[in-house]
Amino acid sequence: MKHAFDPEGLRLPIKLDTTSNGEFIPVPLSPANRAANRLAHEAATENAKRLGVGRRDFLISACGVASTLLAFNAAYAAVEKRGGYFDLESEAALEPQLAQARVSGKGEFIFDVQGHFVDPTGAWVKSAPADAFKWSAKAACGLAGKPGARSYLNCLGPEEFVKDVFLDSDTDMMVLSFVPSRRDSEPLTIQAADAVRRIVDRMQGTHRLLLHGRVNPNQPGDLESMDELKERWKVSAWKTYTQWGLDGKGYFLSNEIGTRFIEMARALGVKVICVHKGLPFGKQSYEHSQCSDIGVVAKRFPDVSFLVYHSGFVTGVPERAFTGRGASDGIDTLIRSLVENGIKPNSNVYAELGSTWRFLMRDPDGAAHALGKLLKHCGENNVLWGTDSIWYGSPQDQIQAFRTFQISPELRAQHGYSEITPALRAKIFGLNATRPYVISANEVKKHTRADAVARERIAYRERPEPHYLTYGPKTRREFLNLLHWNGGSRA
Repeated sequence: MKHAFDPEGLRLPIKLDTTSNGEFIPVPLSPANRAANRLAHEAATENAKRLGVGRRDFLISACGVASTLLAFNAAYAAVEKRGGYFDLESEAALEPQLAQARVSGKGEFIFDVQGHFVDPTGAWVKSAPADAFKWSAKAACGLAGKPGARSYLNCLGPEEFVKDVFLDSDTDMMVLSFVPSRRDSEPLTIQAADAVRRIVDRMQGTHRLLLHGRVNPNQPGDLESMDELKERWKVSAWKTYTQWGLDGKGYFLSNEIGTRFIEMARALGVKVICVHKGLPFGKQSYEHSQCSDIGVVAKRFPDVSFLVYHSGFVTGVPERAFTGRGASDGIDTLIRSLVENGIKPNSNVYAELGSTWRFLMRDPDGAAHALGKLLKHCGENNVLWGTDSIWYGSPQDQIQAFRTFQISPELRAQHGYSEITPALRAKIFGLNATRPYVISANEVKKHTRADAVARERIAYRERPEPHYLTYGPKTRREFLNLLHWNGGSRA
């Protein structure tokens, strides 16, 4: 068949690249990552020939996904990275039914608790340069031909969001989240977020999208607007960034301003606080990006659910086994805070994987330690699926990689990590998030199996056209430009 996107099959279905979500400087690929991509391309050429199909047709198939993941395994094993691996039989690269069984799932409820898009009509556009986001690979989509100076921004807008999330991936439900910014320069406003929700509603996907209310309590007006966010916009949770501040100084949830915020959330009856931890915005206020306050407030407010976005992960901090008091950065700051404050697993602290899993797909040892620690100390019921899409394009590659990922038996035995069973995977993919968000997976599935989004997805997958692109900044310059357009420095 003829393909609208990538007809020569130059893009892999599992994307290892330098893309950032705009909250951290893009990190170059390691030699092992580059080898993984090279081996995957070589395998695609060979396996497509063996099956008698074109490269693009092969790469959009389940065999193409399996072949890519198997190539990654080979590249990582070659440099002794065996702590985690993608658990696939070699035959899956050439046997469609086996590949389909391994990478396409078994009807899990997939609830992505961290999604984003860029509002192409927002107030932030007024202060952005004429070529803002022009570097994004998606800026050349068909919507770029609409009238207007920045019509290409529609390629990052709500229509494409729906395609990326609900047609090109197996995602059932998503929470639309926000980035930290001044009140007059948000790439996504609550009004725009609600417009996306209404687009999904028009597709009868009324159970598919929830909204965060962004609150920076150290910014004038944010605490005062919380009641409107609840009453008018029906937000399901609050999103905050403790290292962000108008003057470059962040705050702790455990100090006076953080306590006022938590108490306001409790008073309004929306007792779910999603807090960005890790992925620091720079050296200034670095301590506020760490998790020392999480255990303190979880103990003080046991009726509040604290969802720790990114789980405290830092790209420059290697994830290894937790060592106790010597743990001073990365995910270990979350683990240490829970341990020192007596917060038991499966309590009121949840670890979210947005950007964390996507980055750790490049490092199977780090991924194994990160997941192992979080499951052990936060609890098997308290690790949440998030992808930070659409910065990384469609989340389907993250889903397929996680469906097959396993922690090695050696690490499980040495550190008491859990085996990632199908039941545990299903919990992480969506069932765990139903508790803080107070929803029923069965009730949602009852609607999403037969709504217009589901019907459109079935029709679309007769002739799928995933683009396999990522949208976020890939270089330091692109990252700094994005920071500038987003109302100035976040640090």
